[in-house]
Amino acid sequence: MTTEHKHLTLPDDVFHLFRDLMYAQSGVVLDERAKYFVENRLLHSVLRLQLDNFRDYYFYLKYDRKKNEELANVIDLLTIHETYFFREEQQLKSFSEEILPEILSKKGDSKSLRIWSAGCSTGEEPYTISMMLQEKPEFKDWSIEIFATDISQRVLQSARRGLYQPSSFRTTDPKYLAKYFKKEESAFRISDSVRKNVVFLHLNLLDANKLAFINPMDIIFCRNVIIYFDMAAKRKVIETFHAKLKDNGYLLLGHSESLINISTAFALRHLKHDMVYQKLHRHSTAP
Repeated sequence: MTTEHKHLTLPDDVFHLFRDLMYAQSGVVLDERAKYFVENRLLHSVLRLQLDNFRDYYFYLKYDRKKNEELANVIDLLTIHETYFFREEQQLKSFSEEILPEILSKKGDSKSLRIWSAGCSTGEEPYTISMMLQEKPEFKDWSIEIFATDISQRVLQSARRGLYQPSSFRTTDPKYLAKYFKKEESAFRISDSVRKNVVFLHLNLLDANKLAFINPMDIIFCRNVIIYFDMAAKRKVIETFHAKLKDNGYLLLGHSESLINISTAFALRHLKHDMVYQKLHRHSTAP
């Protein structure tokens, strides 16, 4: 890198253009403190395209015939995808020990279960859900569909590959590692028995056109995603989840997230291990 390139900086007004573009494309809010983060993350892209400055890169993203491909790259670079298997253990206990038995008791002859992992990142969450369901013999002959979506094509490619480094297993019981993974050099590959229930899809949670194709769900996991949205985007996404959940369906958010000041359409359920949200049938009340 030349000395000139080392001193390429992101002017405030151009940062604001990137910020507005990122919000329009993904709903993610970048505050003023994110300026140097954006500058560092996008500098390589400016140089790769042999552009003179960040302003030219912004115009490339707006008008070049390859803008969509490059916008996907920007979203990958500016969104956070850190996750691991069996994250937020107490909530997963509520899912396994309380929510699933409740669904089982109410389904009757309908042996089908549809779960949406929204913002699935590199796949640890939907694969965790699939493993936990495989540990439930009462669901053995059920039709189970786990839809895993993310705005980043790069993390979806990684999820489909199903190959994980030891850092992804920081809270994983060794029995799951032995039962559902195969060692490949220094990494571990997820088994086909876990994969078969999971479908990965590229989806922006603010894209109304694509969301129209999402069918009703029994449970939606959306953990540590809406914290990056502003209030308007949060409300829009939560309205979508409410519309896509079946009556009495569950919404599981991250521990640092709540629906306070966002929505009153869900009931807060205090379960044994954790608190979760439930879409109540309009004629029912929470247990």
